[in-house]
Amino acid sequence: MGFNALIRKVKAGESPFFRLLRSVVRVIATPSAPRIPGFLKPPLRVLYEAHFGVIIVARLLITLFYRHPLFQARCASVGRRLTLGGLPFVTGHAEIHIGDDVELGGRVSILSGNQLERPRLTVGNRVKINWNTAVTVSREVVIEDDVLISFDCRITDTDGHPRQADLRARNAPVDAADIRPVRICRYAWIGNGAHIMKGVTVGEGAVIGANSVVISDVPPYSLAMGNPAEVYFRNFGRPTKTKAQPASE
Repeated sequence: MGFNALIRKVKAGESPFFRLLRSVVRVIATPSAPRIPGFLKPPLRVLYEAHFGVIIVARLLITLFYRHPLFQARCASVGRRLTLGGLPFVTGHAEIHIGDDVELGGRVSILSGNQLERPRLTVGNRVKINWNTAVTVSREVVIEDDVLISFDCRITDTDGHPRQADLRARNAPVDAADIRPVRICRYAWIGNGAHIMKGVTVGEGAVIGANSVVISDVPPYSLAMGNPAEVYFRNFGRPTKTKAQPASE
């Protein structure tokens, strides 16, 4: 009997032996532990909290004494109070500048091509870039102060390949004219899964909806969403204006 036939027998065989074998496999694959007695709960709860406490402390030490020094060594400049959720993956020769109070989540990638000599990524103050976000910078990407970028986002100033089919087939480099800088202006909010494409400026305070693909400029304080993204609302999310309160008598 071949191995595939044996697997099929285990899954579908109706003989007592194969039914027993299926039960054994099910117990192994999806084990169910017995309920613990009440007197074991307090010490086990302490052990449970200690388990994650050790992990948190270990991650803290790794971040402070390993990830931070390595990433700062890779950057041209780093401001104060940088927070890292993991060691960003950087490939290429991009010049990276990080402002104050920046938060970078885990699995953040910074990628750069080799077409131009000095690609530059500038991240302003109080910027938050969440998990699994990738920035491709072959000329320049600027993320201004107080920008919030959600998880799974993609920001790129190049398509990564020529538009012409014959040049793509020959694996030709991208024309420098097709590498166009990206700017995300202050207070902008980029929703999860959004793609910001080459040459785009996202205006001050603009909001980009989740999973949108932005191929053209977005006006300040507007809401854009879709693929390709369209502006649905203008004068959206402007800063609050604090009115002076009358003095109490």
